[in-house]
Amino acid sequence: MNPPKSDNTNALCTPLPPALQSRRLVDWFTLFGPGAVLASLTIGVGELVFSSRAGALFGYRLFWLFVLALVLKWILVFGSARHIVLTGAHPFQRWMNLPGPRGWFPLTFFLIAIPCFPIWVCFHAGTLGTLLSFQFGTESSLRGGSHLLWGAFLLTATLVLSLRGGYAALERIQLLIVVLMLGSVLVAVFFVRPDWAAFLQGLIPQTVAYPDWANAHSYPDVVARPVWLEVTTYVGVIGGSSYDYLAYASYLRDKRWGRAGLATANPEDLLKMDRRSAAELRTWLRAPLIDCTLSFAAVLLFTAVFVVGGAVVLGPQHQLPAGSNLLSLQAEFLATLHPWFRYVYFAGAFLAVLGTLYGTIEVAPTILREMAIAFGASPAGERQARLRFWSILWAGAGGLVVLIGTLIYHMQSGSDKAPGLIAILTPANLFTGVLGCGFICLLNFWMDRQFLPKSWRPSLASSASGMAAGILFLGIGLVACWDHSRWAAFAILAGTMFFGCLAACLLGRNRPGTNGIPTGQISKSESRIP
Repeated sequence: MNPPKSDNTNALCTPLPPALQSRRLVDWFTLFGPGAVLASLTIGVGELVFSSRAGALFGYRLFWLFVLALVLKWILVFGSARHIVLTGAHPFQRWMNLPGPRGWFPLTFFLIAIPCFPIWVCFHAGTLGTLLSFQFGTESSLRGGSHLLWGAFLLTATLVLSLRGGYAALERIQLLIVVLMLGSVLVAVFFVRPDWAAFLQGLIPQTVAYPDWANAHSYPDVVARPVWLEVTTYVGVIGGSSYDYLAYASYLRDKRWGRAGLATANPEDLLKMDRRSAAELRTWLRAPLIDCTLSFAAVLLFTAVFVVGGAVVLGPQHQLPAGSNLLSLQAEFLATLHPWFRYVYFAGAFLAVLGTLYGTIEVAPTILREMAIAFGASPAGERQARLRFWSILWAGAGGLVVLIGTLIYHMQSGSDKAPGLIAILTPANLFTGVLGCGFICLLNFWMDRQFLPKSWRPSLASSASGMAAGILFLGIGLVACWDHSRWAAFAILAGTMFFGCLAACLLGRNRPGTNGIPTGQISKSESRIP
């Protein structure tokens, strides 16, 4: 991702493109850009593994939860996008002005990212390894840990691609085959004739429990997890994590939508805009609205298809994506059409998860870039190039260390004692995919109240939905943290915040205000736009 250009930084906003000025729906679809990147980060492991797993375990009874999670995450993403389009300020820049040492909360998010990014990268690479291990018949090699070695090879190749920037051609092939896979699965779903009435009933909240066939003998690693922890994992994985959404706001800088990529607008700047300029800037909000909606609609479609496949195909066969077999069983969805379609699935699944792996590595430099900008660094130049190199190395090489370390432990202790990929991912997912989303939702509300004039703020309904989303994410995440590791999880979270404050103090930058951004509330004497 290229850094944003610095020319014309004093403009009111980027000129409107013809697509936004058009009233034709087909023209609006040309705006689908950053949302496609966002969708590619999650359409892969989230949908192929966890949607199928939920369908196999619980049938359609959790489909409402997937829909709710995606709606809440849409609210989160659009809230952050709305703010940067109107003001040009990324959430990290706004969080610099939270009460306390300047920059303590962005630093807290950075400290959480240090271990979590390599864990996510390890999980995606290891999941790809399970697919190749099955294809080449090496599942029992290395005491059942061959998928970890396959994952290490794939991660090394992906890391080279990322550092050399050689992914563009592969991305086009990936899109074609993934679309073909989705089309085939859609046909297969109608071919197996699911119970559509039961599927629609899945939109109504219901209690769930593990089926009798998922017991300590057949799936010990599954039943050892509390049901609430299992369900919360789906909430965190489906639709992406908090860092994906922070990266999405950064991608809008590169697209230069509205004021994104331009100088940060103070509240007074917005109030001084004439009616025409204000209307033009507000029109820019259609761009992230369309982009986010298309992105999450694509994710929901994939989710629905694989929930149905898990419920209709895997559940009755008492099969479940688990352990070192996370991607292979889903080939049965297409085998109902013709055995040859298995190869369509394997190609599509491989490229979809490879795209997720590559995209996750690419999120790391985007996050680090925004951190640097928030602390006053230039968004371009040699320093940013160095940051990109080291952040990719941190996420990729860190993931490689986790994979190799897990393989060594696996070889020494055996597959029955070594943690599986989902067990490794779970704590990182709770912090980045659930709790982090809650914090961003609540801080979106704070940013709008703190830095937008009253006439520019979201409607009361939008603000209330954002607050509700934040409270739900935090509530779900805190309960799951307790189920997972009791007080240890809260101690880790509190300790990370403490070290974030300590790091902010050591940086010696606890002065109020930065880059012309005020720290106080908007004056009560503000006037509406003329």
